Amino acid sequence: MECKHLECTTPHRTTPHHTTPHHRKELNPPPQPTPPHPTLTQSQSISLLDPLRFGIPTYKKVLLIGSGGLSIGQAGEFDYSGSQCIKALKEEGIETVLINPNIATVQTSPSASGADRVYFQPIRPSVVMEVIAKEKPDGIIVSMGGQTALNVGLQLWNSGQLQAANVKVMGTQIPVIEATEDREIFSAKLAEIGETIALSYSATTIPDAVIAANKIGYPVLVRAAFALGGLGSGFAHNDKELKEVSEER
Repeated sequence: MECKHLECTTPHRTTPHHTTPHHRKELNPPPQPTPPHPTLTQSQSISLLDPLRFGIPTYKKVLLIGSGGLSIGQAGEFDYSGSQCIKALKEEGIETVLINPNIATVQTSPSASGADRVYFQPIRPSVVMEVIAKEKPDGIIVSMGGQTALNVGLQLWNSGQLQAANVKVMGTQIPVIEATEDREIFSAKLAEIGETIALSYSATTIPDAVIAANKIGYPVLVRAAFALGGLGSGFAHNDKELKEVSEER
């Protein structure tokens, strides 16, 4: 019954094998040596791709939407990313204009900021367009300033004001920002690539949220779209808690 004895039950051959070294060589040929990898000689050169072939746009002046007020979702982390963005732009020889109403940041510090001009103005669509009209930048970066910068960038793009001013969005494009900010679009994008996600519904009113929560079944996690620092988000175990969480937005 033991597995280690099964091999002994096979009958042995009565006639021995007569294999010669020649036959063994044919049955088990030695491995052939692997040819060496090709190497470059002094007469050969490496051809690098020309970036100009890909139609990469060039910029002379760029407007950066800064980190704004100190709050969860756009505080120190976006002050750092904005400062690094300014540094990268200056290394490329691009004139940099910054909008940031917060004087207590690295990117607005006269000794640390590399921006050519800093506007201590509130980050609002009308203010951004006033700066654009004055500075006439080639491009704008909205993905380095946190939630407020993203919301303003979405408003200006969807209203057509950036396109009318011939200002191109650099870095993360508006459709990508919208797909990651809008919960319904984000869920649809994940479904397109076959990614498993939790059952979810979108609602624009509290009654619709109650209906959606009862379809899913309590407890539910409420997440507000385009929210700053998770505002209007939380757990709900019944209709009463759901209404309380939803009213925070």
